[in-house]
Amino acid sequence: MTKTFKAYQLTKENEKVTGSVKTLTTNDLPEGEVLIKVHYSSINYKDAMANTNDSVIVKSYPQIPGIDLVGEVVESADDQFEEGDHVIATSYGIGVTHDGGYSEYARVGSEWVLPLPNGLSMKDAMLFGTAGFTAALSIDRLEKNGLTPDKGQVLVTGATGGVGSIAVAMLAHKGYNVAASTGKSEATDFLKKLGAEEVITREAVFDGEVHAVAKPQWAAAVDPVGGKTLASILSKLHYDGGVAVSGLTGGVEVPTFVYPFILRGISLIGIDSVNFPMNGRKEIWDRVATDLKPNKDILEIILNKEIGLDQLADELPTLIAGKALGRTIVKVATK
Repeated sequence: MTKTFKAYQLTKENEKVTGSVKTLTTNDLPEGEVLIKVHYSSINYKDAMANTNDSVIVKSYPQIPGIDLVGEVVESADDQFEEGDHVIATSYGIGVTHDGGYSEYARVGSEWVLPLPNGLSMKDAMLFGTAGFTAALSIDRLEKNGLTPDKGQVLVTGATGGVGSIAVAMLAHKGYNVAASTGKSEATDFLKKLGAEEVITREAVFDGEVHAVAKPQWAAAVDPVGGKTLASILSKLHYDGGVAVSGLTGGVEVPTFVYPFILRGISLIGIDSVNFPMNGRKEIWDRVATDLKPNKDILEIILNKEIGLDQLADELPTLIAGKALGRTIVKVATK
């Protein structure tokens, strides 16, 4: 049965990208085995980038953005999923090459879909979304690299953003001593409430000069920033430390030295949340729903706001401008 619904769709004309809420039908959706009634989506930096005129995220238009979605299965051509199942789908081509979560209905390939883990409501799942998954994957990889709470303080850069704020909360929940780095002095109380033992400036991480090696300060780091910030972190980790890097807001070039690696045994761990294999993805989401899930009162602090599809055009640019604090989720289903 063909269904009519609302979606936030990007169009491009004369090099200008415009996002607006359109009325579409399920016949307009791309192919895929699973049709989902979307309840919630979320806003990630990648979504904000897709909304810009010079986006390298979206390759063709029109496009429905939103790299995260959670909802209820309406139809499935795959026996793994049945009508009424609650499911989550993030990353891969969703919201980039394949219509995404800013839509009351989404049709995606079954290989991109996971059952919603026990312990997560639909709203919780999108409060985490790709940002939370990335934070959890970063912590998981650092722990597999040998990190434990007794090893010393863990640095989180970009700590007021989605990945950063959730990483602070998850690490604190697990008993780690967390140093949260931010360029927003007004965010100190926010980060302390999430569990940060110490809030430091960006300059305390990178003061404008990258050293071959510097005084060791942190046992490990979760870094969604990259660039010279990452290079500076590498020089300041304790012996056998590691940094999990997942972003590039600080730049794509990392002007580092070989010394941290051969003198201190430092590990540089790349975090890819887009094409991470589905079997491992389930394991990480199960951790998000269990041992890495902060208490409800902490989740309420992370949740900056809840908006509807009609507010996306105004809200998405705030991430590019660096004005975001915590997580913004999108309530998609209206009934």
